[in-house]
Amino acid sequence: MKRKGPGRDENGLTPEDRRIWGRITGSVVAPRSRKPARVTPGAEAPAHLVVAPPEHPRPLPKTSPQRSLPTAPPTARQADAQPSTARPTASRVRSAPEDLEPRRKQRLSRERDPIEARIDLHGFGRFEAEDQLRGFLTSCQARGMRAVLVITGQGRLGGGVIRASFGEWMQSPGLRSVVSGFTVAHQRHGGNGAFYVTLKRKA
Repeated sequence: MKRKGPGRDENGLTPEDRRIWGRITGSVVAPRSRKPARVTPGAEAPAHLVVAPPEHPRPLPKTSPQRSLPTAPPTARQADAQPSTARPTASRVRSAPEDLEPRRKQRLSRERDPIEARIDLHGFGRFEAEDQLRGFLTSCQARGMRAVLVITGQGRLGGGVIRASFGEWMQSPGLRSVVSGFTVAHQRHGGNGAFYVTLKRKA
């Protein structure tokens, strides 16, 4: 409901109200519609349209590793050209001495096969006895002998050091090319305190 009074118009405004209203409406300007800026190809874009690049570049996508193609098997000519890595055959490996056959032991005990030389290791220390035995067997092989007798002795209560080490000496690499076999001698040749030793032919 509009209020009317002295000095007011039909809208109920005083002259002072109309003056203030006129000042307000006169200072208001209608907004203008903004059109999107047009960018010409090849021209530099306005400063407010330039987008700065990110500080940290995006990581490149991971690429799968290249798979190597299967290689073809070498030809016969290529295989011949490659150095051979095959292991030595069993014939090249020197076999360890073995126990003598019962018949060979019997022939030696009865001296049907001659015992061509003998050595007595009594009185030697362990290392000196080993050196004496090795030199003796090598010399007998070089002279073409095939069977010899080695006297070790039994020691006290059968625990002689030389007799206990005899089997280890026979299996050593230095005698594998010399000795073909060995066994305990017959009682008439020393029994448990002696050994028959057969020798390989000199290559």
